[in-house]
Amino acid sequence: MASTPVLSAAQARALHLAAQGLLDPPRRAARRADLLAAVRRMALLQLDTIQVVARSHHLVLHARLGDYRPERLDELLAGAALFETWAHEACLAPVEDHGLHRRLLATSHHWFLRRARALQAEQGDGMAVLLEEVRRRGPVKASDFSGDRPRRPGWWAWKKEKAWLEAWLALGELMVARRERFQRVYDLTGRVLPAATREGPPDEAAARLLAIELSVRALGVTQARWINDYFRTRPRLTPEALRPLVESGRLLEVRVRGWASPGFVHRDHARLLRRAAAGALRPTRTALLSPFDPVVWDRERARAMFGFDYRLECYLPARRRRHGYFALPILRRGALVGRLDAKAHRARGVFEVKALHLEPGVAAGPGLLADLAGALTASARWHGTPEVRLGRRVAPRLRAALRERLGAESE
Repeated sequence: MASTPVLSAAQARALHLAAQGLLDPPRRAARRADLLAAVRRMALLQLDTIQVVARSHHLVLHARLGDYRPERLDELLAGAALFETWAHEACLAPVEDHGLHRRLLATSHHWFLRRARALQAEQGDGMAVLLEEVRRRGPVKASDFSGDRPRRPGWWAWKKEKAWLEAWLALGELMVARRERFQRVYDLTGRVLPAATREGPPDEAAARLLAIELSVRALGVTQARWINDYFRTRPRLTPEALRPLVESGRLLEVRVRGWASPGFVHRDHARLLRRAAAGALRPTRTALLSPFDPVVWDRERARAMFGFDYRLECYLPARRRRHGYFALPILRRGALVGRLDAKAHRARGVFEVKALHLEPGVAAGPGLLADLAGALTASARWHGTPEVRLGRRVAPRLRAALRERLGAESE
């Protein structure tokens, strides 16, 4: 019997980052196929509307691919290589996983689907008329309808047509055909979904196993208890629950120093695992991450793997924020070394660094400063805000050292 591979904490982080596409800087300009490959590698690309720097999904891809044309992502959606679904949260996913996501929504009794069913029970006649209108007219946006918004707050605060469109989306009758200025364009599923992907969804047991495999592969190496968060499935898994997948060879069990529980690696990463155990995976990438990046979206996992306790503070009252409204985690050569609160002022071409906090014990040495300045410069240029301006909440010594490398202004 082969012995169980043993990884150091640093080697486990390197394997995780390699699986996520964050080990090394990109070697060439990204093409549309590279965007699709990145989403397939992650299995999910979380969407979010906050645009204080850029929308989250673009930050996630830029961290992995460097400069790329954001419209390429829109083209992948419009070309039905990707589709929109609810998984971890609102996400883009590879279209070949459409059946899996339909089954997971149905078997998890997802709130999105529960609310859609409740609305259909209350307003089914109106929903049926709207669906027939889409069938007759073709793709529609919520703005094509002039209904009034209801007075009550919450998810149902949309005008009725928007709520009905979203309900049909949850129920699977409609899909997002494309986005126009980030506004959803809906059409019948039969007109959006490629014929090659219209097979019936897997049964519940098969869907559960496939979600586990996709999650483990995307994470590189993971404890059992972190797996279900990736697709937001239930229940939380135990090592014993994964034993059949280990015995069948689909998952590989490993030991990570400092972890009380075993780690698991997908068999597709067997070669990466060997390289990690040999110390041959050396992270060299420095990048600003989105708060909704898979590396940090599970707070427990980020704390256990990186010693990084991250909380997005935009939902907190201003007086309770420690690090800023939309602080971006700073990945540097295999470690999460700090967080940076930024705002892109596109009309003025200014990338404002409002605050910069390094983690306890992280020294602002020449190497870190050079890497951080490079990541800031690259990010600011890609956002169309090439002038970096350092705010007063950046510590004076750090501000002076960064200004020297950036040629940046400070307020």
